[in-house]
Formats: sequence, C-alpha cells, structure tokens
Amino acid sequence: MKCCARTSHRSDQTQPANIRFSAMSVKREDVLKDENLIRNIEEIAKDAALLHGVLMRTKETPNSPEVVSYAPFTLFPTPVPTALFHQALAVQTHFNRLVDLVSQNPAFLEETLASTIKVDSFTARLFNIYRQVQQEHHPQSIVVGLNRSDYMLDHSPDGGMSLKQIEINTIAASFGGLSSRTPDVHRHILKVANLPEECKNVLDNNPAAGLARGLAKAWELYGSERAVVMFLIENVQRNIYDHRYVENELWKRNIPVIRRQFEDVCRTGSLDESRRLFVDGHEVAIVYFRNGYMPQNYTSEQSWEARLMMERSLAVKCPDISTHLAGTKKVQQELARPGVLERFFPDEPETVAQIRATFAGLYTLDMGEEGDKTVAMALANPDQYVLKPQREGGGNNIYGSEICQVLENLKNSSERMAYILMDKIQPVPVQNYLLRPGAPLKLNSCLSELGAFGAYVRKGKDMVLNECVGHLLRTKSSEHADGGVAAGVAVLDNPLLV
Repeated sequence: MKCCARTSHRSDQTQPANIRFSAMSVKREDVLKDENLIRNIEEIAKDAALLHGVLMRTKETPNSPEVVSYAPFTLFPTPVPTALFHQALAVQTHFNRLVDLVSQNPAFLEETLASTIKVDSFTARLFNIYRQVQQEHHPQSIVVGLNRSDYMLDHSPDGGMSLKQIEINTIAASFGGLSSRTPDVHRHILKVANLPEECKNVLDNNPAAGLARGLAKAWELYGSERAVVMFLIENVQRNIYDHRYVENELWKRNIPVIRRQFEDVCRTGSLDESRRLFVDGHEVAIVYFRNGYMPQNYTSEQSWEARLMMERSLAVKCPDISTHLAGTKKVQQELARPGVLERFFPDEPETVAQIRATFAGLYTLDMGEEGDKTVAMALANPDQYVLKPQREGGGNNIYGSEICQVLENLKNSSERMAYILMDKIQPVPVQNYLLRPGAPLKLNSCLSELGAFGAYVRKGKDMVLNECVGHLLRTKSSEHADGGVAAGVAVLDNPLLV
C-alpha cells in the first residue's frame, strides 16, 4: 500500500453547504407537545402503516405470514435541508460508477485489502473466492449493482451543515421496498395533525421499482425467458415484505422469481457444462444476494462452497464477489486518500470534487508510522471518532471509551488492521416520536441517516443503466450510537424538505 504523508483526509477543500435548519414551524412544535392529539394520531398512524403495507413479521413468528405488524417508523417526517438532500441524490450515479470501477481493478483490491485479509478471516474467505474466480475465464460479462450510500448531516461549529458519507452498502441494501410505501403514511399523518401544508415537502419515492428495473435489465440481457431471478435469503425472514415489493415489480414484468437459502443451493444447486447455474431444476439468470454479508450467514463449509459455485457460474450476481469487496470499509478509507479518486476518474475533476465533498476524515490503522499516528489520535480524543470493523448489518461500530479499550489492547498488534478510524459526524438532534410494536410512546431526541439507492447495469465495457432510484431516511433515538432498522434500533422515516 502506498505511504502517505497525511493521515487526515478531510474533504475541507470543498466548502460545506452553509445551510441551517429552518426552525420548525411553531405549529409543529405545538403539535409535538399536545399529548391528547399525539395519542389520537398514534393509533391512526399505526393503522395507516398497516393499510399502506409498511409491514414486518413478528419476532415470535418471523417465518409465518399469519401474524404481521407494522414496521417501526417515526410519527412525523424529519426536516432535511433541500440542498443536501438533492446533493445526496445527484452524487449517487458517480458512486455507482466508482464502485463498478473499483470492482474491475484487481491490482487496487489486492493492494488495498492486503493488510485486512491477514487479520480478518471473513474478508479473507471472500477474497479467496475472488482470487479463484479471477484465475478462471469470466463466463459472464453482465454486471448489476444495487447499492445504497448512507449519509449524516454534519453540523460544524460555525453553524454550517454538510453531507458526510457513513458508508456505501454494495450487498443486500435493504428497505427499498418499505420506503416506497412510507410517504403516503406520513402525508396522511400530517393532514390529521392539521399540518397539510407540509405534505408537499414529503416527496414521492419508489426505490422498489428502480431496483427491480436494474434486475430486469440484467435478466433481459441474460437472454433466457425461462431463467429465474433467485433471491438468496436468510433463514429468519422478518423483513420479507421489503423483498416482496421488489419481487412483485419483477413479476409485473413476467420475470419469474424464486426464494432460496444457502442450504437449498448446497442441496440442489449445480453447474452444467456451460456453467449455467441450476437450483431446484430452475436455470438461474440472476442471484440477488439478500444474505451473505455477515460471517454468521455462512453456517457451514457447504455455505462457502455454495457461494463459490454461484460466483463461478454464468448467472449474473447482484453483487458479484468483486463488488461485494468494493464495499468494504478498508476500500472506503483508501478511496479517501489524496489522489486515489483521480486514478479512477483521471479526466473528471468535477466528478472527483462531488464525491470527495461527501467524505468524512478516514484514517488507516495499518502497521507503521501512519497507523501509529491514527492510534495516538484516537486515544487522545476518542469521542471525536468511530472505530469501524469490516462488517455490514449495523451494530458493529465502536465509540467513546470503548475505542480506548480496544486500541489499548491492539495498538501494538496487527489485529488493529481489521479496523479503520473515521471522524465522528456531529448531527443536530431533532424531536420526534418513534413508533414500535409494544413500546411506550415518548418524545425522543433523534438522529437521522439519509440513504440514496443506486442501480447500474454494465455489459462488457458498456454501462447500459446508471440511475439514482430513490432514497431512505432512518431515524433513531440519540442515546443509541449504532444499529439499523433490522437490528431493532432505527426506525423508518421520510425527509421533510426544508
């Protein structure tokens, strides 16, 4: 890996958008404090979520459709500055291209992940599959990427606000389905709360249709009407309705869908002489991974063998193994180094500037002088940073005094290379109610994370589709440091543009 004089890679060249939240209308403040009105709206809101299909199965019966509840959500949409919202959407097609370019650059992936795979066994297993596939002749030139780039709004001491990327999810990016249904729920609540003028500031949103458009394009290019799209799913399916919205968009186009788990692929999967993938007798055009992003998803050696078989096959993978690796935290940190984006966009300074404007400070923990500086920096001011392992799925990051505990133990050990350090983003808390089955209703101080969904399809060298297909807002109580909706910490929300 290249040595670099600077350890801090803040994107201070680009001025943060000096945007302040408009004070929420007095009317809205009054509504939040009106306990009788809130109690009345609570029931209406939950019914609206059920009527509009914002659904999850229950913890008690996650694999049965007999009992369902509403997916957790905010009572009111959360104010988001219009300019920063549109910035997130506008830069998404550039991130789509960046992920795709990184996935096609074996030298960059080898160099960047060399330190990580020495100490992180999960990334190492994925990388072994990547190497095996690289050594074989690629049977499939079609690539489909469905990703989600997540941001928070960073509040600087001078009162300015800027969009800062938390991460990009290149595998199993969720809630494109449910977030397609939540705008109507919030608009209805605003009308009942006598805030009808705010309805126009909750935008239509349909990521499910856009994600399905990407899958449909890849299926069409695969060229077999009999072949299916296979959703590779977890064995606990509380969030099945999020999948179903995308699935149903495919069925509308007469594209057949099957749902299978790793063990089904182990048991009934095979490749023919042309390396076409068959599972349960179905030819598979696309494997859409809604599973496989955490070590615990691979319950046996057979799961890893199934992943390798799928990667070696003619089926289009969403994502393929190289795109999965392009979404690791270590790649994110490396892309933030000076000069690295320019390697991928040599003649596009504007593209580079737009991407770099969203980067927070990211720092290496590799062994050597640069990594030592990062450790010292984190130990001196742990509350200013987040320590991130190479994991997806929420709830993995380390904060505050815990950073000191981890780094004191690992500071002289190569085990520290399994992590990166990132500046802690400082958002402004907003008051809201979080609706969860069985939880008492109370006014919370909340923090939100904005996601932009991207879909792209490439055939050989030709990018045939590259779009931002929608957005997601998730909100949690400010007392929780980490964790998403599926982890039971955050809830679904909508941006109220201000």
